[in-house]
Amino acid sequence: MWRAIGAYRIASLVYVMVLIVRNVDRYENPLAAGPVLALMVGWTAFATAAFSRPQWRGWPMLIADLAVSLVVVIVSPYVVGQATLNDGVPTLAVAWLGAPVLAWAVSGGRRRGLAAALVLGGADVLVRDRLHPSTLNGVALMVLAGFVVGLVARLAVDAEERMQRAIELEAATRERERLARDIHDSVLQVLALVQRRGAHLDGEAGELARLAGQQEAKLRMLIADGPAGPPAGEEGEADLRTVLGRFASDTVSIASPATPVPLPVRAAEAVGAAVGATLDNVARHAGPAARAWVLLEDDDTAITISVRDDGPGFPAGRLEEAASQGRLGVAQSIRGRVADLGGTVEIYSQPGEGTEVELRVPRRGRSGRTGGRS
Repeated sequence: MWRAIGAYRIASLVYVMVLIVRNVDRYENPLAAGPVLALMVGWTAFATAAFSRPQWRGWPMLIADLAVSLVVVIVSPYVVGQATLNDGVPTLAVAWLGAPVLAWAVSGGRRRGLAAALVLGGADVLVRDRLHPSTLNGVALMVLAGFVVGLVARLAVDAEERMQRAIELEAATRERERLARDIHDSVLQVLALVQRRGAHLDGEAGELARLAGQQEAKLRMLIADGPAGPPAGEEGEADLRTVLGRFASDTVSIASPATPVPLPVRAAEAVGAAVGATLDNVARHAGPAARAWVLLEDDDTAITISVRDDGPGFPAGRLEEAASQGRLGVAQSIRGRVADLGGTVEIYSQPGEGTEVELRVPRRGRSGRTGGRS
C-alpha cells in the first residue's frame, strides 16, 4: 500500500504539472508558480523514498507531509489569484492533496485518514472567498478516500495477522503430529506393556503398573489435543474443557458439555489450578487408587465444576482444624483461587461416603451473559 501511495504521488504530480501549464496564463503571479512546483517535485521525491522505509513512517514524516501540502494550498491565492480561484480554477495542489490523506489513512486507519482529509479540505475551502461546486466535490472525495482507504488498510492488517496465526497453528499441528507418531511407536507402547504386565501384581510392581497406565492416558491426551496450557484465542479466551481434560486418567473421569466452555485465559488457568489442587488432595488423602469424577456444567450465569471421589471422607470440622494447624492447602490453593474470580467453593463430606467439592465461578463481561457473585 505504501508503494501504491508513492505511485499516486508521482501520477498526481504529473497531473498538477499539466494543469499548471494549461492555466498559467490565467494566474495572477505566474512566475511564482515555478518555486511552488519545484517544492512539490522535491517533496514528492523525498516523501516517496522516505515512506518506503518502515522506520520513517512515524509522526514526524506524517506531520511534515501534511504541512507541505498545507503550504501549497495557502500560497495558492497569491499565485493563482483570488478572483481566479473564485471562478472555480483549482489550487496548485489539486489531486496532489490526496497523498497525505492516503498516507495518514494507511498508517492509522480511517480515523486518522478522516482527520487529514478534513484539515486539507478545510484549508482548500478557507482560501476561497466563494465556494464552487467542484471544490465541495473535491473535499467530499478526499474525505471518502481517507475513510475507505483507512478501513481497507486496517482490514488488511487484521487479515495478515490472522494468516500469520493460521500458519503458526498449522506448523505447530504438523510438529505435534510428527511427535505423536514417534511417541506412539515407542513410549506409549512401552507404557501400555508395563501397565498390562503389572496390572495383576501386588506391591510396588503393581503401583508402578498403575502409574504407567496413568501416564499413558495423559500422554495420549497431550498428543491428541496439544499442550495442556490454554492458548489465548482471538478474543483472549480458552476452552475450559481442554484445560480440565489434562487431568483425565484411569482414575479420573471428566464429563463436560459437547460445546466449548469459553473463559478468559487467566480465569481458565485459575480454575484449572483449583481443580488440580482438589485432585491432588484426593490422591494424597484418599489414596492413589481412589477414583474421582469431575463434572463441568455451564449455564447462563456461572460455570460449576463438581469433583467427587470414593475415598474415606472426613468428619465435620476437619478443614477448620487443619487450617488452625497451619495447613492451608484447601484455603489457599482452592478457595483462594476461586474467590479471586468472584466464585465460591462448597465442600461436602461424611466419613465413609467420600468427598464432593463444588466450585462455582460467575460469568463476567461476555455478550449474552450476566455477571455477579454466586
